[in-house]
Amino acid sequence: MILISNDDGYRARGIQVLAEHLRTVDQVLMVAPEADRSGASNALTILHPLRARHVAEGVYAIDGTPSDCVHIALGGVFEVEPTVVVSGINHGSNMGDDVIYSGTVAAAVEARHLDTPSMAVSLVGRNANHFETAARVAAHLTRQLLCAHQLAPQLILNVNVPDLPWEELRGVRVTRLGNRHASERVVVDKDPRGETIFWIGSAGPEADSGPGTDFHAVRSGYVSVTPLGLDMTDHTAMQEIEGWLQGAPMSPEQG
Repeated sequence: MILISNDDGYRARGIQVLAEHLRTVDQVLMVAPEADRSGASNALTILHPLRARHVAEGVYAIDGTPSDCVHIALGGVFEVEPTVVVSGINHGSNMGDDVIYSGTVAAAVEARHLDTPSMAVSLVGRNANHFETAARVAAHLTRQLLCAHQLAPQLILNVNVPDLPWEELRGVRVTRLGNRHASERVVVDKDPRGETIFWIGSAGPEADSGPGTDFHAVRSGYVSVTPLGLDMTDHTAMQEIEGWLQGAPMSPEQG
């Protein structure tokens, strides 16, 4: 059983095409947000109850975040035990710093926290159209996860697919995350009643996007597969931080 979710909502074209292709691999359970929850990151709803609406056979819509959807689906609510989770297909890229905010990536992360192998799949391009290409990539990688290869417990796969016909893909590259310059400044405006409103600025342009990065691979026509680790500790910095903390110890008189 394959669990699929996303952050664009259960009606989104990306998840619908993904479901069609993954049903050729195994049974599919779709549990996705009722509405678009892009940018929700890893948020879990803990201050009010959630509701699941049965939309069609094997399809449920949740009035919550992508992480909520995966948490509920892997909690035995639907009396199935998915063996892999695929999040997507996202309408737009999730490369570099995008993964911090991405609800698509967050759904895969939530699955891994709950001991289920997972990946996030995104189709790069503001008005991307080749969802069939991304779905074929997702089906191929899902077969690998189900039949051939086991991910390490702390890893998920972040997959970004160029918006190209299948025949024009140049291949697959394993990549690292690039990064962007700082985002654009917040836009201050007025609503029709004269109240001040704020729009979060657009993502910044590419900064680190050279060979080896997800940005470079996709721009060159390759599918980018980036293994993401769930351990956010920077182990290489621990000795340095230990040194300067010991050099300036705290005392009870401080504060």
